[in-house]
Amino acid sequence: MDQHERDQRAARAEVFVADLEAKGVAAVAMTYVDTSGITRVKAVPPARLPHAAAWGIGMSPVFDAFLVDDSIVTGRFAGGPVGDLRLHPDLDRLVALSAPAGWAWTPADRFDQEGEPHPLDSRALARREAERLAERGMAVLAAFEIEWAVSVGGGDEFTPGCQGPAYAMSRITEQSAYLRDLLGALRDHGVTVVQIHPEYAAGQYEVSMAPEEPVAAADTAILVRETVRAVSHAHGLRASFSPKVLAGGVGNGGHIHLSLWRGDRNLMSGGDGPYGMGTEGEAFSAGILARLPALLAVGAPAVASYLRLIPSHWAGAYACWGLENREAALRFVRGAAGERERAANLEVKSFDPAANPYLAMAALLAAGRVGIADGAALPAPVEADPVGLDAIPRLPTSLEEAVAAFEAEPALKEALGEAVIDTVAAVRRGEIALFAGLDEEEIAARSRWKY
Repeated sequence: MDQHERDQRAARAEVFVADLEAKGVAAVAMTYVDTSGITRVKAVPPARLPHAAAWGIGMSPVFDAFLVDDSIVTGRFAGGPVGDLRLHPDLDRLVALSAPAGWAWTPADRFDQEGEPHPLDSRALARREAERLAERGMAVLAAFEIEWAVSVGGGDEFTPGCQGPAYAMSRITEQSAYLRDLLGALRDHGVTVVQIHPEYAAGQYEVSMAPEEPVAAADTAILVRETVRAVSHAHGLRASFSPKVLAGGVGNGGHIHLSLWRGDRNLMSGGDGPYGMGTEGEAFSAGILARLPALLAVGAPAVASYLRLIPSHWAGAYACWGLENREAALRFVRGAAGERERAANLEVKSFDPAANPYLAMAALLAAGRVGIADGAALPAPVEADPVGLDAIPRLPTSLEEAVAAFEAEPALKEALGEAVIDTVAAVRRGEIALFAGLDEEEIAARSRWKY
């Protein structure tokens, strides 16, 4: 980053200052997501935004090695007290928040002191993978489904914030003012909601957003989660995005929908492949399916993730794909007749909200890109519940298994780089040790309010 670019960044940020102050914004929160999936932040008053845009805000690189309990491991590339990074706000995503009021938000990119992108900056990795697909003339549209559960009060126990049956209108009625205010805040924040509904688990809801380019989709996922958290707090509720809120219950998923495009043509539709997939759309999907065991180290990255990732819970516990098969790890969504050329997409069901959405997106795009390069083909689709099919393998049943697959996967090593591979593995093993010896109830309880 040279002086000319710094000057341009400062001048652009200056344009926003008066408007932010007129809206009563006290500070701009600049967020990034660490290796353990926690959204970390530093904030500046609006008047300081131009300087932050040009020169960044200091932030230690040690957070790459934080665990969910804020203890720290040391890997070959992260950990320890030495060093500094700079957080630079992405002004294209700057938004004055209505919840929490008096704040603004923007995602941050992390650079070193010389102005070079930090090799562990997951937002930069997702951007780079999108660019690598663009070099092939292709683009991905992506969207996250956000599931969360609300509890009454501020205690560490979980008391469901609604009592109605799963998917029931009564759950909307019980929390109608809360959900109304949430939708209003998301609208204020520029988020396009395509649907919202009660989910299966106690106190659980889900909101789905419109598809965007990959980095923007990950940004929106963070903005939505923090908006949910703020509106919940204002209504005397506490929101949990943990993969497993209650032992024995259905956990929170963080499903990701992906479609591959060349220009204005959706390559997941209109082709000669299975269920109308185009050749490249099938290869993209096959690349992801083949690497799902390794991808779980970033998409289902918590010890609690494997309490959720079990059969007969629609969590995608089996390494297979199928048309509208909610027990398969990859669900192909063809869409309604007449809309398929726009709607067809692949849903990754085995991921959850403990994931860093940028890192998960980067890894998915890399896996799909390698699938395209290899001309990969999908195996036969699974058209039934895979729980009774001996030929269909389970995905990893523990974080240990997923980490081993992650470290052994060449495509991810090439895409993410040695620093990311080593640091992810170190953090995951640190959390495995952190939760060692605990039963399911203790794991769920200790994870409940971390995400």
